[in-house]
Amino acid sequence: MDVGSFAIRAALLVVSLAGHHRGIARGGGCDLYKGIWVRDEAYPLYDASRCPFLEKEFDCRKNGRPDRDYLKYRWQPKAGCKFPRFDGGHFLSQILKGKSIMFVGDSLSLNQWQSLTCMLHVALPQANYSLVRAGDLSTFSFPGYGAKVMFSRNAFLVDMVSTSHGVALMLDSIKGGDLWKGIDVLVFNTWHWWLHTGRKQPWKFIQVGNARYQDMDRLVAYEKALTTWAKWVETNVDTAKTRVFFQGISPDHMNGSDWGEPNARNCEGQKDPFFKTYPAGHHPAQLVVEKAIGAMPKPVAVHLLDVTALSQLRKDGHPSVYGGHGEHRAMDCTHWCLAGVPDTWNELLYAALLRS
Repeated sequence: MDVGSFAIRAALLVVSLAGHHRGIARGGGCDLYKGIWVRDEAYPLYDASRCPFLEKEFDCRKNGRPDRDYLKYRWQPKAGCKFPRFDGGHFLSQILKGKSIMFVGDSLSLNQWQSLTCMLHVALPQANYSLVRAGDLSTFSFPGYGAKVMFSRNAFLVDMVSTSHGVALMLDSIKGGDLWKGIDVLVFNTWHWWLHTGRKQPWKFIQVGNARYQDMDRLVAYEKALTTWAKWVETNVDTAKTRVFFQGISPDHMNGSDWGEPNARNCEGQKDPFFKTYPAGHHPAQLVVEKAIGAMPKPVAVHLLDVTALSQLRKDGHPSVYGGHGEHRAMDCTHWCLAGVPDTWNELLYAALLRS
């Protein structure tokens, strides 16, 4: 997609949605998503070396990252908010006992799923567990609690279908959603693959109904897909029984101008959070997410896990060159080190589940 058209579209969305209500599903008059990062020597919540199933690309310390300051920050909501400390034992014995939670999305969902499995395993190291991976579904089970923590890799949420014309990205179809039915807690995510072009683009054309498009403004396509997802949730999920979350947009830090440091080409060498108002402002894809959720009927309760703004501040939290790519030293300013920022996402998820 043309970068200029994306920038124009982003600006238009910021203007058109600037008045849109950002306090979706906050509850209790307290917005846990607004606050600051504070240094806390009690952090991190776990030692990654005690998590034997951690993906190599997230284990920054094992991959040679020398600094540790990025591990020592805790999210502190504004005064008046009670933010419960994560309790893995309580999570398993009270919230998740006999139930299942599934993260559905791309590798950022994998990042959060891995974080939660590590948080639970390290909190209860004596509890038996099993990890089974079959195709695009990974299931981490605690048999003693009848609990499952699952990850369904699905980069777009809507369907991709092989046709005689090539692979189509179907913006109005979610037949693959059958896998998500009957899960007690669903956490959805999609965004990063929507901007891929060239060899990284897994589809040949976009289809809506019978109409085929060689390409489309990616934010427009994203909005159509999220509208389809929202309708799927309305039709297929009883939100009185199943808690539904949308992860929000996980920001990358590939451009130092986003945080007022134009000489920084990317996140490499960043060791501290950004402590002021983030110069880049609201992420345009996040505004699309808010619009899609805000348009859903009120009885359909979808909680926006609004991690975008707080994660924008964590320019220090990415693997950068410590993503386990060997001699290639590939730059990763998209995913997050573990332990790290996704642990806070799961603390917020825990707090939201406690409120229900």
